[in-house]
Order: sequence, then C-alpha cells, then structure tokens
Amino acid sequence: MTYVRPTFRHPALPKNELGYTVDYYEGSLSTLCAGCGHDSINASIVQACWELNIEPHQVAKLSGIGCSSKSPAYFLSNSHGFNSVHGRMPSVATGANLANRDLIYLGISGDGDTASIGMGQFVHVVRRNLNMVYLVMNNGCYGLTKGQDSATADAGSKSKAGSVNLFEAIDLASLAIELGATFVGQSFSGDKDQLTPLLKAAMKHNGFAFLNVISPCVTFNNNTGSTKSYDYVREHVEVTGTMDFVPLMREITATYEAGNVSDITMHDGTEIRLHKLQKDWDPTNRRSAMTAVQNAKDKAEILTGLLYIDESSSDLHQLINTTDQPLNSLGKTDLCPGSEVLAKLNASLR
Repeated sequence: MTYVRPTFRHPALPKNELGYTVDYYEGSLSTLCAGCGHDSINASIVQACWELNIEPHQVAKLSGIGCSSKSPAYFLSNSHGFNSVHGRMPSVATGANLANRDLIYLGISGDGDTASIGMGQFVHVVRRNLNMVYLVMNNGCYGLTKGQDSATADAGSKSKAGSVNLFEAIDLASLAIELGATFVGQSFSGDKDQLTPLLKAAMKHNGFAFLNVISPCVTFNNNTGSTKSYDYVREHVEVTGTMDFVPLMREITATYEAGNVSDITMHDGTEIRLHKLQKDWDPTNRRSAMTAVQNAKDKAEILTGLLYIDESSSDLHQLINTTDQPLNSLGKTDLCPGSEVLAKLNASLR
C-alpha cells in the first residue's frame, strides 16, 4: 500500500490567481477509515486555501494527538507543520506565532485533545486572542483507543458497545464564546458548502477563530443512539443562515432569497455575507449568540454557521505591543540598539 498520491491530474483543472491547481494544496493519501468525516474537513481546508490564493509555505499547521491530529499530513504538503504532544498544540502555536507573526496558523485538534487533556491549554489560548484558526474535529469518541466516550459525548447517547453516557457534554462552541473568542463557528463535516466559506472567513479574521466541526466516526460512533452519527446530525441540524465569503475587490456573485441579509466587513476589507434565518440572533452580540446556541440545545438541535464574531478586537501581538517584524528577521541593530537607547528605557522605568 502506498500513501503517496499519484502525480497525474486532469490537464484542464482550473488554476487560482497564483497559477496553482487545487492538487498543489493536497497532502499524502489519508490513512483514516473510509468515510471518516475528518477527510471531508481536510478537503474543505484544501478548497479554502486554493480559493484564497494562499501560498502553502505561508501556512503553519499544528496538531496534538488523535485521529484529527493526523489530518495535517493529508493537506498542504508544502506548508510548515508541527505535531505536538497530546493537548499541547496551543502552547506550540503561541510560541511560533510570537516568533513569526507573518504566517497563517492553523491548529487542528480533536474533542479529546481539546476538551480533556488539553482543556487548560485551550482556555488560555482563547483568552489571549492568539491570531490563529483553531479547528476541532469533534466525533464524541476516542477513535484511536477503540471508541470510548469523550468529554463532548452527549448525556444519554449510546456507544457502539451499547453503553449509555451518563455525563453532560462539554459544549466547546458555547465555552469559546463565553471565554471571549472573537470568532466562533460551528459546522458539520458533511456540509462543505457551509464549511468552506467559514474556513475562509476564519483565516482572514484578526484574532482567535474557533471552529467546532461535528465529524462522525464511522467505525466507533456512527450507530443508532449516537448523537454524533451522520443520521442524527443530518436530522437535527439548525442552520443560522446561508453564508458566503466575499474576497477583497472581487465581484459579488452569490445570490440570496429575499430576507434579512447582513454584511460583516472584516479588518482587511473582505466581507462575510449572512442571509439570517435565526430569529432574534445577532452574530456580533456575544449574549445573543450564546442565547441562540442554548435555544437550539434546548430543542435537541445542533446550531451551525457563524455563531459570533468581533471584528474590533486586538490580537495578542497588539495586546502586548510586540515588534511588527518576525523575530527571525531582526538584525543586530534591532536587538542591540546601543547604550543610549538602554539608558532611556531604564529612565522610563524609574
């Protein structure tokens, strides 16, 4: 068996503005189970980066441990990558981001990697508003260790072995909103039309962008009684509304039915266009977003789409006033400006 993709591609594949076909953004062949939702998420990441005309070497992909954390091998083979210890991806992302702010940081995690062993790390990377995309591939079980319930498994849901989960689930999207995340979205791995523009918007956001994606485990958690199965999610999805990402200086081609349309302008001039279906819900109001999520939960629904966004926030670099240049580009005169500058600094502290 080979894990190397064949090099042949159809000669008529379209190219983006950089001259790349979409296969340039792929990685090695997936070794995940056939039908795994994670592979669909990987495909959306590939599509989003291709459509955004991102140079792969401008992306740093980071992960922890788990089925989800294997995924960075399956996309953007020409990017930077770091597979960290279980639950510790946020620390590595923070250090890398502080050293080089010019890269796009894409953190891939799972419900175990984030909601269990990595919960402390997750809480602090949210509150620091690190400029990164943090994506959780959420299947409600530990696939690498034979399907035990994870901390996001809903109370009352049944495992493949027939046992019923007795404990309340950790709702990562609600937690992220409450902790102060400045971009929170929720989606389903089987909804590429929704997930791809969400990813594009998250990558353009200035600050911490959190995406919780329900991604059924076909081997251990796709049975009747599981609230993370394909059938259950499809039957219980409640969408906030149609969403489209509008690139900077690009003609708007998307069309929408009559209704309440909201344009959110991001810091670089790009836009997120929402055709809102949820009543009394404002994605720019934290309290309104939390209420919408809770109302959906009370009705046993999974609310997907852009839940909350704050485009006026300051990321970690702005909060602690770091240099505009990546640390690896600083020269001797920047790092050792001389005794006169040191004397002025010391005087300012007296």
